Amino acid sequence: MFDLLINDLAFYFSIGGYVMPPLFAAAFLLWFAIGFRFSELRRGSVRSVRQLISRYRKGVQHEPRGLIDQAVVTGLVVVENRPPDLRRWLDDAFAELEASTKRYQRLIISIVSVAPVLGLLGTVSGMIETFDSLGDMTLFAQSGGIAGGISQALFTTQMGLAVAIPGLIVGGLLDRKALRLRQELAQVKDILCASYKERDVDAIS
Repeated sequence: MFDLLINDLAFYFSIGGYVMPPLFAAAFLLWFAIGFRFSELRRGSVRSVRQLISRYRKGVQHEPRGLIDQAVVTGLVVVENRPPDLRRWLDDAFAELEASTKRYQRLIISIVSVAPVLGLLGTVSGMIETFDSLGDMTLFAQSGGIAGGISQALFTTQMGLAVAIPGLIVGGLLDRKALRLRQELAQVKDILCASYKERDVDAIS
């Protein structure tokens, strides 16, 4: 099984030319980044932000299982310290959580943009080989010729699109999920700040 896989990879590398190693490396980096983002963008509890804050305040706690759970726990700890400028303290406390929603986002966008260009480079290289074969009249050489050039041109284009299209779709879905999580992080801060002000008003009255 392993030998068959090695033979298939060797075939792909040989038929695609020098463009294939960067494309395989791009595919590996792309799915590593997507997997990392997927694990980082776990929301946690399915309850609403307001319900989560209420439950944690009542002492119904569990180990944070995602980003929003962690944000609520962190925010309540900050509130208990009663800082003078709660919003600024919450911004600082949530900075790492907000940064985690953007981690590897640029890498995914870059690979999705570069992969089709690498495929196009292989296409150009294959067409050059095809026209060279026409000039030399080597129609079906052992390692090239017209058949080899057209095969390289089509295969590298296919590989570039095979890397870019799934990355574009999955990356877009993860970006939308990250946006929703950042909106919920902002909602956590708004609710905590509002309740903090209400508590201060009640204490004064």
